[in-house]
Amino acid sequence: MARKNEGDPRQTVRTPAQDSHYYANLIDVPWDIQKYYHQRYSIFSKYDDGIWMTEDAWFGVTPEPVANKIADHVAAAAGPEKCILIDCFAGVGGNVIAFAQNERWTRVYAIEKDKATLECAKHNAEIYGVQEKISWYLGDCFEVLRVELQELKKHSIIFASPPWGGPSYKSESIFDLFTMQPYTLSDLMGLCRQYTEDIVIYLPRTSDVRQLAAYSRGAGKLAAIHYCIEGASK
Repeated sequence: MARKNEGDPRQTVRTPAQDSHYYANLIDVPWDIQKYYHQRYSIFSKYDDGIWMTEDAWFGVTPEPVANKIADHVAAAAGPEKCILIDCFAGVGGNVIAFAQNERWTRVYAIEKDKATLECAKHNAEIYGVQEKISWYLGDCFEVLRVELQELKKHSIIFASPPWGGPSYKSESIFDLFTMQPYTLSDLMGLCRQYTEDIVIYLPRTSDVRQLAAYSRGAGKLAAIHYCIEGASK
């Protein structure tokens, strides 16, 4: 089943899966995500090709320019033996697509525990033409790492953009990473380090960097990069 994209009468788009949406008109968009809808082309430049989103995804997806820059930075920092990228919280595919577009990785593994969200990510990857570079897993990321991907850890880098608890995090001048839900920084680092030391975490801009510094090894340092888009911190 298909419907017309009213923004382009020549184009047809697939009907979104249950609990996901493609909004062609502002009038159809719930009031609490209209702010994000106005930014839809920064989130996905190919939005009008029929991008699927869940309601929660509007608050958490990484904007495409930021995702692309993160992908470039991770690729440049990776050791020569690293050829696999594992995204532990794939969401609707913002970062996964960027990693798959980067030629640095022979394979990208995407893990997402919500079925509707994973279906969105798969569909969106098809729109960007990178679906063949991605292996998809539905389930808890740490269980998938332990059971399904254990043999790949020598060659893998973990990327984690965990849920931050919705837009309410913006109300805090300093975001406490030890109370972040559903996974605290301690949860993430402890579990990810059972798999590899090569970990990249995307966190709120107001995160307490002192809490991050506690996870440096020995006299080593952690690299912290602040991303902005159109003059706004992300």
